[in-house]
Amino acid sequence: MTHILIVEDEAVIRRQLARLLSRQGYQISEAGSVPEAESLSLKDCDLIIADVRLPGASGTELIARVAPTPVLIMTSYASIRSAVEAMQLGAADYIAKPFNHEEMLLTIERILKTGLLARQNAALKKDLERQYPTMGMIGNCSAMREVRDRVQRVAGAEVTVLIRGESGTGKELVARAIHDQGARRDGPFIAVNCAAIPDNLIEAELFGHEKGAFTGATQRKEGLIAAANGGTLFMDEVGELAPAVQARLLRVLQEGEIRPVGSTQSRRVNVRVLAATHRDLEQMVREKSFREDLYYRLKVMEITLPPLRARGEDLEVLAEHLLAQAAQRLNRSGLRLSQRALAAIRRHDWPGNVRELGNALERAVILCDGPAIEPDHLALPQAPARDAMQLPAGGQSLEDYFRQFVLAKQDSMSESELARALGISRKTLWERRSKMNLPRKTPDRTAGE
Repeated sequence: MTHILIVEDEAVIRRQLARLLSRQGYQISEAGSVPEAESLSLKDCDLIIADVRLPGASGTELIARVAPTPVLIMTSYASIRSAVEAMQLGAADYIAKPFNHEEMLLTIERILKTGLLARQNAALKKDLERQYPTMGMIGNCSAMREVRDRVQRVAGAEVTVLIRGESGTGKELVARAIHDQGARRDGPFIAVNCAAIPDNLIEAELFGHEKGAFTGATQRKEGLIAAANGGTLFMDEVGELAPAVQARLLRVLQEGEIRPVGSTQSRRVNVRVLAATHRDLEQMVREKSFREDLYYRLKVMEITLPPLRARGEDLEVLAEHLLAQAAQRLNRSGLRLSQRALAAIRRHDWPGNVRELGNALERAVILCDGPAIEPDHLALPQAPARDAMQLPAGGQSLEDYFRQFVLAKQDSMSESELARALGISRKTLWERRSKMNLPRKTPDRTAGE
């Protein structure tokens, strides 16, 4: 239940307001002065309504003391000057006595809704920080240290940045880090995947459109660039833009102007553009498929992300971090990676990089019934060049080769890994073991007794 504190020295007005709000379902506390209000548990209040003139101290003194709890100031001495002073001190709003009941209720409802939105926004930002730990990107290899250093250097500079790297290396994470550490951190961060929007719609999505600009444009729509005004626009896969869109984007970067599709009027925008791609833009420039002038506009600063296979010991640290995230999302506690799972993770090349690793670990959390993630749960494809079955040498039968391969590998590989390396199912592996009298070795429990 929403808790409202009324601080008013005139008992008749205080009780009348308390009855009005109680009938609306609010929990009400009352005080006749600032000291009396401070004797109550102010931190439990969702809103404080205080008269500006109170014995001993003004109601406006509560504003700083209870922040971020909103304070609604009321007074019978209404004036532009006192209203401005109250708002400058941080009051949520200002209402004059005698007040209309409906006006009071609407004002309270609006203040509470604004506070709820602020709390939800703060919670979303915290959740986003957990999902995208921008201030502490995981990993300490030299390449990642260089990335963090470059992020800190470019964050405060109002320049475009080109972020390069293979798919899944975390280019959006770096873009968010630049935004969050820069002067635009309180502005919007708009991300758009240029490859995910059809060519015939990308202009309207980016620049907006007027009503009737094309078939299906039944109303005016603001574009993503305008939505990012005052903040950052992150354009992933910028190399996929059509030539016509490249020309319009160049004007945004050069002139700070956009013109919606179907409009004759341009409008000013203040947007920082961060771009990302896994493609070879230099080659595209040579092939005339990407504008050279746009390329240099985007590449004022450049950050290159290393692939996961090149990050050494970061791989295990990142795997543990992503496992913890997946376990938390799926409400599974106490999970850990077994040594065999870690070995499988180290053997895999991770062509999908961090995204692939995260997906594999999330899948493992779902499939795992015990406390430890095993290679089976990761369901990684077996690399042919690593422990894979090779064709038997001339004159050697498949059965002989099967026997030699199993005996040579069974101490270092699980049954699932053996089956994948041989290109058969676990059931077939068991059947062939039985037929060839090759039971799985078990530890000698009497050893050392």
